[in-house]
Amino acid sequence: MIEVVSSERCIECDKCVDVCPTRVFDRGADGIPVIARQHDCQTCFMCEAYCPVDALFVAVERQPLPADSPLRDEAHLVENGLIGSYREKLGWGRGRTPGAKFAIGPVL
Repeated sequence: MIEVVSSERCIECDKCVDVCPTRVFDRGADGIPVIARQHDCQTCFMCEAYCPVDALFVAVERQPLPADSPLRDEAHLVENGLIGSYREKLGWGRGRTPGAKFAIGPVL
């Protein structure tokens, strides 16, 4: 479920707003997308995958995390290399090697 939109990293491109299949985001008054309908999040990771500046974090949980969860703390996410980690695993983004880093199974 979407948990963090970094206002410091966001470049107001609205890619997250555009790719979200359930319209979880609204454009904030300052141009930064806000999580307006978190319970509608399908945890599809599309927003995080398409964010060109790694400004989003989607937790693998299907319910919102508690307010005191470290996975809602941007500093914790940055310090532990979690923000932008989905794009990195996909191989997306500048300076990354194209292709997934996960083995899905044997090639038949």
